[in-house]
Amino acid sequence: MTGLRGTAVAIALLLAALAAAGCGLGPGSDVGSVELTVTREYGTVPVLQRSLGAKESDTVMRLLEGSAEIETRYGGGFVHSIDGVAEGERDGDPYDWFFYMDGTESPVGAADVDVQGGERIWWDYRDWSATNHVPAVVGSWPAPFADGVGGKRHPVVVECAGAKRGSFRTYAVQKEPRVAWGAACAETQAALEGEGVELASGSPKGAIRVLVGPWDRLRDDPAAHLIEEGPAESGVYADFRGDELVALDEGGNAARRLGPDAGLVAATSRYGGPPVWLVTGGTAAAVRAAADALDTEHLRDHYAVAIEGGKTTPLPVEGR
Repeated sequence: MTGLRGTAVAIALLLAALAAAGCGLGPGSDVGSVELTVTREYGTVPVLQRSLGAKESDTVMRLLEGSAEIETRYGGGFVHSIDGVAEGERDGDPYDWFFYMDGTESPVGAADVDVQGGERIWWDYRDWSATNHVPAVVGSWPAPFADGVGGKRHPVVVECAGAKRGSFRTYAVQKEPRVAWGAACAETQAALEGEGVELASGSPKGAIRVLVGPWDRLRDDPAAHLIEEGPAESGVYADFRGDELVALDEGGNAARRLGPDAGLVAATSRYGGPPVWLVTGGTAAAVRAAADALDTEHLRDHYAVAIEGGKTTPLPVEGR
Protein backbone atom coordinates (compact mmCIF):
# COMPACT_ATOMS: atom_id res chain seq x y z
CA MET A 1 0.00 0.00 0.00
CA THR A 2 2.80 2.38 0.89
CA GLY A 3 4.46 1.80 -2.50
CA LEU A 4 1.18 2.39 -4.37
CA ARG A 5 0.49 5.54 -2.38
CA GLY A 6 4.01 6.82 -3.11
CA THR A 7 3.57 6.14 -6.81
CA ALA A 8 0.22 7.98 -6.86
CA VAL A 9 1.75 10.98 -5.14
CA ALA A 10 4.64 11.03 -7.61
CA ILE A 11 2.26 10.90 -10.58
CA ALA A 12 0.15 13.70 -9.10
CA LEU A 13 3.23 15.87 -8.62
CA LEU A 14 4.37 15.16 -12.18
CA LEU A 15 0.97 16.09 -13.65
CA ALA A 16 0.94 19.32 -11.66
CA ALA A 17 4.42 20.19 -12.90
CA LEU A 18 3.47 19.50 -16.52
CA ALA A 19 0.33 21.62 -16.22
CA ALA A 20 2.28 24.48 -14.69
CA ALA A 21 4.76 24.26 -17.55
CA GLY A 22 1.97 24.51 -20.11
CA CYS A 23 2.59 21.10 -21.68
CA GLY A 24 -0.96 20.54 -22.84
CA LEU A 25 -2.36 19.67 -19.43
CA GLY A 26 -4.12 22.83 -18.26
CA PRO A 27 -4.30 26.40 -19.58
CA GLY A 28 -0.56 26.91 -19.83
CA SER A 29 1.42 30.01 -18.96
CA ASP A 30 0.48 33.65 -19.46
CA VAL A 31 1.18 35.12 -22.90
CA GLY A 32 0.19 38.71 -22.10
CA SER A 33 -2.85 40.93 -22.35
CA VAL A 34 -5.36 40.99 -25.20
CA GLU A 35 -7.77 43.80 -26.01
CA LEU A 36 -11.33 42.62 -26.69
CA THR A 37 -13.88 44.95 -28.28
CA VAL A 38 -17.49 44.15 -29.18
CA THR A 39 -19.67 46.62 -31.12
CA ARG A 40 -22.67 46.75 -33.43
CA GLU A 41 -23.49 48.71 -36.59
CA TYR A 42 -19.99 49.18 -37.97
CA GLY A 43 -18.59 50.16 -34.60
CA THR A 44 -21.10 52.91 -33.84
CA VAL A 45 -22.81 51.03 -30.98
CA PRO A 46 -20.36 49.98 -28.22
CA VAL A 47 -21.14 46.72 -26.41
CA LEU A 48 -17.99 45.58 -24.62
CA GLN A 49 -14.43 46.81 -24.11
CA ARG A 50 -11.98 44.82 -21.99
CA SER A 51 -8.30 44.11 -21.53
CA LEU A 52 -7.87 40.43 -20.73
CA GLY A 53 -4.98 38.26 -19.61
CA ALA A 54 -4.45 35.42 -22.07
CA LYS A 55 -3.03 31.92 -21.62
CA GLU A 56 -1.16 29.68 -24.06
CA SER A 57 -4.26 27.59 -24.69
CA ASP A 58 -6.61 30.52 -25.36
CA THR A 59 -8.35 31.07 -28.66
CA VAL A 60 -10.38 34.05 -29.82
CA MET A 61 -13.55 32.05 -29.13
CA ARG A 62 -12.47 31.11 -25.60
CA LEU A 63 -11.73 34.72 -24.68
CA LEU A 64 -15.13 35.80 -25.98
CA GLU A 65 -16.88 32.99 -24.07
CA GLY A 66 -15.29 34.21 -20.87
CA SER A 67 -16.56 37.77 -21.38
CA ALA A 68 -20.05 37.47 -22.90
CA GLU A 69 -23.01 35.13 -23.25
CA ILE A 70 -22.64 33.51 -26.64
CA GLU A 71 -24.21 30.86 -28.84
CA THR A 72 -22.18 29.11 -31.52
CA ARG A 73 -22.85 27.21 -34.72
CA TYR A 74 -21.10 24.73 -37.02
CA GLY A 75 -19.75 22.62 -34.20
CA GLY A 76 -18.78 25.55 -32.02
CA GLY A 77 -16.45 27.14 -34.56
CA PHE A 78 -18.49 30.23 -35.41
CA VAL A 79 -20.48 32.72 -33.35
CA HIS A 80 -24.25 32.77 -33.76
CA SER A 81 -25.12 35.33 -31.08
CA ILE A 82 -23.48 37.55 -28.47
CA ASP A 83 -25.52 38.64 -25.46
CA GLY A 84 -28.73 37.63 -27.25
CA VAL A 85 -28.02 39.48 -30.52
CA ALA A 86 -28.09 36.81 -33.22
CA GLU A 87 -27.46 36.51 -36.91
CA GLY A 88 -30.53 36.92 -39.08
CA GLU A 89 -32.44 39.51 -41.08
CA ARG A 90 -33.52 43.02 -40.12
CA ASP A 91 -35.88 44.85 -42.43
CA GLY A 92 -34.89 42.40 -45.15
CA ASP A 93 -31.13 42.96 -44.76
CA PRO A 94 -28.78 40.18 -43.58
CA TYR A 95 -26.90 40.70 -40.29
CA ASP A 96 -24.12 38.67 -38.72
CA TRP A 97 -21.10 38.82 -36.40
CA PHE A 98 -17.65 39.38 -37.91
CA PHE A 99 -14.31 39.66 -36.14
CA TYR A 100 -10.98 41.28 -36.86
CA MET A 101 -7.58 40.35 -35.51
CA ASP A 102 -5.31 43.41 -35.38
CA GLY A 103 -7.43 45.22 -37.95
CA THR A 104 -7.51 42.31 -40.41
CA GLU A 105 -10.54 40.13 -41.10
CA SER A 106 -9.96 36.55 -40.00
CA PRO A 107 -10.16 33.93 -42.78
CA VAL A 108 -11.10 31.17 -40.30
CA GLY A 109 -13.48 30.71 -37.39
CA ALA A 110 -12.77 32.09 -33.93
CA ALA A 111 -12.25 28.64 -32.40
CA ASP A 112 -9.30 28.07 -34.75
CA VAL A 113 -7.45 31.31 -34.00
CA ASP A 114 -4.92 31.14 -31.16
CA VAL A 115 -3.83 34.26 -29.33
CA GLN A 116 -0.19 35.12 -28.74
CA GLY A 117 -0.64 38.16 -26.51
CA GLY A 118 -0.85 41.79 -27.54
CA GLU A 119 -3.67 41.28 -30.06
CA ARG A 120 -6.56 43.64 -30.66
CA ILE A 121 -9.68 41.53 -31.26
CA TRP A 122 -12.76 43.34 -32.52
CA TRP A 123 -16.18 41.75 -32.98
CA ASP A 124 -18.84 43.72 -34.87
CA TYR A 125 -22.46 42.94 -35.73
CA ARG A 126 -23.43 44.52 -39.03
CA ASP A 127 -25.50 44.57 -42.18
CA TRP A 128 -23.63 42.67 -44.87
CA SER A 129 -25.96 43.27 -47.81
CA ALA A 130 -23.24 45.20 -49.68
CA THR A 131 -20.47 42.75 -48.83
CA ASN A 132 -19.70 39.94 -46.40
CA HIS A 133 -15.99 40.56 -46.83
CA VAL A 134 -14.27 43.63 -45.41
CA PRO A 135 -10.60 42.58 -45.52
CA ALA A 136 -9.14 45.33 -43.34
CA VAL A 137 -10.28 48.16 -41.08
CA VAL A 138 -8.61 51.17 -39.47
CA GLY A 139 -10.35 51.01 -36.09
CA SER A 140 -7.72 48.95 -34.25
CA TRP A 141 -4.95 51.54 -34.70
CA PRO A 142 -2.00 51.26 -34.10
CA ALA A 143 -2.60 47.68 -35.26
CA PRO A 144 -1.59 46.17 -37.59
CA PHE A 145 1.57 48.28 -37.66
CA ALA A 146 2.82 48.16 -34.08
CA ASP A 147 2.74 44.42 -33.35
CA GLY A 148 1.85 42.82 -36.67
CA VAL A 149 -1.16 40.56 -37.23
CA GLY A 150 -1.77 37.76 -34.74
CA GLY A 151 1.74 38.07 -33.37
CA LYS A 152 3.35 37.93 -36.83
CA ARG A 153 5.21 41.12 -37.67
CA HIS A 154 5.31 42.57 -41.17
CA PRO A 155 7.57 45.25 -42.63
CA VAL A 156 5.81 48.62 -42.91
CA VAL A 157 6.44 51.06 -45.75
CA VAL A 158 5.05 54.54 -46.36
CA GLU A 159 4.76 55.21 -50.08
CA CYS A 160 4.39 58.85 -51.05
CA ALA A 161 2.73 59.44 -54.43
CA GLY A 162 4.97 61.16 -56.93
CA ALA A 163 4.11 64.04 -59.20
CA LYS A 164 3.36 61.59 -62.01
CA ARG A 165 0.13 59.64 -61.77
CA GLY A 166 0.68 56.11 -60.50
CA SER A 167 4.25 56.71 -59.31
CA PHE A 168 5.37 56.21 -55.70
CA ARG A 169 8.53 56.58 -53.68
CA THR A 170 9.16 55.03 -50.30
CA TYR A 171 9.02 58.00 -47.97
CA ALA A 172 11.67 56.66 -45.60
CA VAL A 173 14.29 57.17 -48.32
CA GLN A 174 12.70 60.20 -49.95
CA LYS A 175 12.73 62.51 -46.93
CA GLU A 176 12.02 65.70 -48.89
CA PRO A 177 9.12 65.01 -51.25
CA ARG A 178 8.80 67.66 -53.94
CA VAL A 179 5.02 67.49 -54.03
CA ALA A 180 2.30 69.62 -52.48
CA TRP A 181 1.16 66.77 -50.19
CA GLY A 182 4.68 66.12 -48.92
CA ALA A 183 3.75 67.40 -45.46
CA ALA A 184 1.10 64.66 -45.25
CA CYS A 185 3.77 62.05 -46.07
CA ALA A 186 5.93 63.39 -43.25
CA GLU A 187 2.99 63.41 -40.82
CA THR A 188 2.10 59.83 -41.73
CA GLN A 189 5.65 58.70 -41.06
CA ALA A 190 5.73 60.61 -37.76
CA ALA A 191 2.40 59.09 -36.64
CA LEU A 192 3.68 55.56 -37.24
CA GLU A 193 7.06 56.15 -35.66
CA GLY A 194 5.28 57.71 -32.68
CA GLU A 195 3.69 54.28 -32.12
CA GLY A 196 7.09 52.61 -32.15
CA VAL A 197 6.87 51.41 -35.76
CA GLU A 198 10.20 51.05 -37.54
CA LEU A 199 9.63 51.84 -41.20
CA ALA A 200 11.27 49.79 -43.93
CA SER A 201 12.77 51.01 -47.18
CA GLY A 202 12.20 49.69 -50.67
CA SER A 203 9.53 47.05 -51.33
CA PRO A 204 10.11 44.16 -48.90
CA LYS A 205 8.05 41.03 -49.37
CA GLY A 206 4.89 40.87 -47.24
CA ALA A 207 4.99 44.57 -46.32
CA ILE A 208 2.01 46.49 -45.02
CA ARG A 209 1.85 49.47 -47.36
CA VAL A 210 0.58 52.95 -46.48
CA LEU A 211 -0.17 54.94 -49.64
CA VAL A 212 -0.22 58.72 -49.21
CA GLY A 213 -1.32 61.20 -51.85
CA PRO A 214 -4.27 62.62 -53.82
CA TRP A 215 -6.71 60.08 -55.19
CA ASP A 216 -5.84 60.78 -58.83
CA ARG A 217 -2.26 59.71 -58.01
CA LEU A 218 -3.27 56.63 -55.99
CA ARG A 219 -6.11 55.21 -58.05
CA ASP A 220 -3.90 53.30 -60.50
CA ASP A 221 -2.33 51.23 -57.74
CA PRO A 222 -3.95 47.75 -57.96
CA ALA A 223 -4.97 47.69 -54.30
CA ALA A 224 -6.20 51.30 -54.19
CA HIS A 225 -8.15 50.81 -57.41
CA LEU A 226 -10.42 48.31 -55.63
CA ILE A 227 -12.23 51.29 -54.09
CA GLU A 228 -13.63 52.18 -57.50
CA GLU A 229 -15.05 48.63 -57.72
CA GLY A 230 -17.24 49.23 -54.65
CA PRO A 231 -17.41 47.71 -51.14
CA ALA A 232 -17.87 44.19 -52.51
CA GLU A 233 -14.28 44.32 -53.80
CA SER A 234 -12.53 46.72 -51.42
CA GLY A 235 -14.59 46.59 -48.23
CA VAL A 236 -14.42 50.40 -48.20
CA TYR A 237 -17.68 52.38 -48.09
CA ALA A 238 -16.40 55.38 -50.02
CA ASP A 239 -15.94 56.49 -53.60
CA PHE A 240 -14.67 59.46 -55.55
CA ARG A 241 -16.52 61.56 -58.11
CA GLY A 242 -13.67 63.43 -59.67
CA ASP A 243 -11.85 65.07 -56.76
CA GLU A 244 -14.84 64.85 -54.43
CA LEU A 245 -15.12 62.16 -51.75
CA VAL A 246 -18.48 60.40 -51.59
CA ALA A 247 -19.62 58.57 -48.45
CA LEU A 248 -21.59 55.35 -49.00
CA ASP A 249 -24.27 53.86 -46.77
CA GLU A 250 -24.53 50.30 -45.43
CA GLY A 251 -25.99 49.09 -48.72
CA GLY A 252 -23.09 50.50 -50.71
CA ASN A 253 -25.15 53.37 -52.13
CA ALA A 254 -23.91 56.95 -52.50
CA ALA A 255 -25.34 58.75 -49.48
CA ARG A 256 -23.41 61.99 -48.99
CA ARG A 257 -21.09 64.08 -51.12
CA LEU A 258 -18.44 65.61 -48.90
CA GLY A 259 -16.54 68.83 -49.41
CA PRO A 260 -13.61 69.19 -51.82
CA ASP A 261 -11.05 69.06 -49.01
CA ALA A 262 -12.46 65.96 -47.28
CA GLY A 263 -9.78 63.33 -46.61
CA LEU A 264 -10.10 59.55 -46.38
CA VAL A 265 -8.33 57.02 -44.16
CA ALA A 266 -9.22 53.48 -45.20
CA ALA A 267 -7.71 50.01 -45.48
CA THR A 268 -8.15 47.18 -47.94
CA SER A 269 -6.34 44.10 -49.17
CA ARG A 270 -5.79 42.48 -52.55
CA TYR A 271 -5.94 38.71 -53.06
CA GLY A 272 -5.70 38.10 -49.32
CA GLY A 273 -2.36 39.88 -49.04
CA PRO A 274 -1.23 42.17 -46.22
CA PRO A 275 -3.37 45.25 -45.52
CA VAL A 276 -2.91 48.34 -47.68
CA TRP A 277 -3.82 51.62 -45.99
CA LEU A 278 -4.87 54.72 -47.93
CA VAL A 279 -4.29 58.27 -46.68
CA THR A 280 -5.89 60.23 -49.46
CA GLY A 281 -8.41 62.76 -50.74
CA GLY A 282 -9.18 64.84 -53.78
CA THR A 283 -6.74 67.64 -52.99
CA ALA A 284 -3.45 68.19 -51.18
CA ALA A 285 -5.41 69.77 -48.31
CA ALA A 286 -7.60 66.66 -48.12
CA VAL A 287 -4.55 64.40 -47.92
CA ARG A 288 -3.17 66.54 -45.11
CA ALA A 289 -6.50 66.28 -43.26
CA ALA A 290 -6.38 62.49 -43.59
CA ALA A 291 -2.81 62.34 -42.27
CA ASP A 292 -3.84 64.46 -39.28
CA ALA A 293 -6.37 61.75 -38.36
CA LEU A 294 -3.85 58.95 -37.82
CA ASP A 295 -4.48 58.45 -34.11
CA THR A 296 -6.76 56.54 -31.76
CA GLU A 297 -9.09 59.51 -31.22
CA HIS A 298 -10.12 59.65 -34.87
CA LEU A 299 -9.89 55.98 -35.88
CA ARG A 300 -11.04 53.97 -32.87
CA ASP A 301 -13.70 51.34 -33.74
CA HIS A 302 -14.28 52.68 -37.27
CA TYR A 303 -14.08 50.71 -40.48
CA ALA A 304 -12.85 53.82 -42.32
CA VAL A 305 -13.21 57.56 -41.78
CA ALA A 306 -13.70 60.73 -43.75
CA ILE A 307 -12.19 63.91 -42.30
CA GLU A 308 -13.76 67.24 -43.24
CA GLY A 309 -13.02 70.52 -41.49
CA GLY A 310 -11.61 68.65 -38.51
CA LYS A 311 -14.79 66.57 -38.16
CA THR A 312 -14.64 62.77 -38.29
CA THR A 313 -17.32 60.94 -40.26
CA PRO A 314 -17.26 57.14 -39.73
CA LEU A 315 -17.88 55.09 -42.86
CA PRO A 316 -20.30 53.78 -43.89
CA VAL A 317 -22.80 56.50 -43.03
CA GLU A 318 -26.31 55.64 -41.92
CA GLY A 319 -28.54 55.89 -44.93
CA ARG A 320 -31.36 53.41 -44.63
